[in-house]
Amino acid sequence: FLILNLHAMKVVTIVCESYAREPVTQLLRIVGANGWTLFPVEGEGSHGKRFADIQESANIQIEVIVPPEVSAQLLEKLSDELFAPYAMIAFESEVRVLRPGKF
Repeated sequence: FLILNLHAMKVVTIVCESYAREPVTQLLRIVGANGWTLFPVEGEGSHGKRFADIQESANIQIEVIVPPEVSAQLLEKLSDELFAPYAMIAFESEVRVLRPGKF
């Protein structure tokens, strides 16, 4: 039976219009994120439906694993700088990882 040494981190999930891709990924670099995962998504919310296959109205989802202090800084900067000009939501979740130096 193997006991794993897991480390507490945060997953920040950002769902936004595809036009926000560059400002969001630039912000991720600024706050010190070492990498992220991005993929097209579609769904329906308070502003109606968004389809992934129409560039003008497409949404993307970006997920990043970071230490708690980076998550707090990222969420604050998203709220202060990018929520107003872009259709966007963001939230964090608890996660435990192996190899915390990768994040």
